[in-house]
Amino acid sequence: MTGDDIFYTSSEGLALHARSYGASADGPAIVCLHGLTRNHKDFEPMIAGLGMSDRFISVDIRGRGQSERDPDPANYNPAIYAGDVLVLLDQLKLERVHLIGTSMGGIISMILMTMIPDRISSIVLNDVGPVVEQAGLRRIMASAAPSAGYGSWSAAAEAVARSQAVPYPRLTPEDWMAFARRTHREEDNGQVVPDFDPAIITPVPDKPPGLAARLGMWRLFAKMKTAPLLVIRGEHSDILSAKTADKMVKRHKRASLATIPGVGHAPLLNEPESLSAIRHFLGETAV
Repeated sequence: MTGDDIFYTSSEGLALHARSYGASADGPAIVCLHGLTRNHKDFEPMIAGLGMSDRFISVDIRGRGQSERDPDPANYNPAIYAGDVLVLLDQLKLERVHLIGTSMGGIISMILMTMIPDRISSIVLNDVGPVVEQAGLRRIMASAAPSAGYGSWSAAAEAVARSQAVPYPRLTPEDWMAFARRTHREEDNGQVVPDFDPAIITPVPDKPPGLAARLGMWRLFAKMKTAPLLVIRGEHSDILSAKTADKMVKRHKRASLATIPGVGHAPLLNEPESLSAIRHFLGETAV
């Protein structure tokens, strides 16, 4: 897609990247935050499908895409990521933004609501909430295990199809190739490798979070009540349960839920149902 690169520097000097799409309109920009192993390209199908004139800014979280790999893996955590996003917003002088966060990007969005609530016009949480199902988390970590790479783009696409067939049962061979090209890069030696630092992958604890951690996440979610919220959930998600999604909408009071049929974690957001829900939501919260 046609867009403009944005380069900026984290508070401790790490070189970071984002990409801007669309005109620099007067209204709030729409800032897109991807999931654990994805990058800014994850939102290009959604942006193209929406066909809106708004300005979209899609971020490469540190350690992914064109953002620098962090020499200290301890910095791969959502609180640090949220600080990076705030640096970007300040550099671009964005006083008001909409946030669209997929999975990990949704957690970052929740943290940003505690940091800059007055600057956030609305939030879309894509298949994530205060409760993350452990079985789904284990599946994600297993599918994202470090790979030595592939000898061709075709081999990479076939590997992606094998690892992601459960959440995306309807994708075609052409879709899998596009998926691979969004999530991998070709190195100088011709090897096609996942486009993230392997150090972002950490073991999943044997035990689920304790009571204090669970309550803490719901308290974090409670901070979001000042902004309109759209919760998007894959019908077969193993990360965000239907029970948790319903509870989020009931507790928030200004939230709506869109369940995307036939997909798991996480909707790619170019599904017709996703595009319709996002377009309507952004239209209602344009100011």
